Amino acid sequence: MEFFLTNICTPQWNLKQDAGYSLSKATQELQSQFPAYHNEIELFYGDWTKMLGGEIVENTQLIKPLKAKYRMFGLTNWSAETFPVAYNRYSCLREFEGIVVSGEEKMVKPDKAIYERLLSRYSLQSTESLFIDDSISNINTANEMGFRTIHLNGTTKLKEQLVKSGIL
Repeated sequence: MEFFLTNICTPQWNLKQDAGYSLSKATQELQSQFPAYHNEIELFYGDWTKMLGGEIVENTQLIKPLKAKYRMFGLTNWSAETFPVAYNRYSCLREFEGIVVSGEEKMVKPDKAIYERLLSRYSLQSTESLFIDDSISNINTANEMGFRTIHLNGTTKLKEQLVKSGIL
């Protein structure tokens, strides 16, 4: 599995679909490139819902108390074709006032343009906004643009950070 995800269905390949490229075209192209992995490549998106993890409840339970005090938006790298599945599966996503989805916009984080799209679409100011993400490159871009940030690095406790910063 590690070999397959590192060398065949790579994060860079998946990011193309997050930027709006067709899942079926991407799958066919990769199958042509790696015919020995034809079936496995088919399963990557064909059986994608099995790979979709669960909510991180300790974080998603913070949405409602935050929403009671602040406007809440999402900015996500996600395929336009797969995001609706997640949106329907996870009610927490419906709590956001709006979500900018990379696959719909044809641009991905950490490109500043997608952050700017979020800011302009919802009349937000980066200097008045908090950006939370698990990718350090996305955090770095947000910092450059003037956002306050919280990097979820695997050990960060979001609630503790929100309390410490006075947000909760």
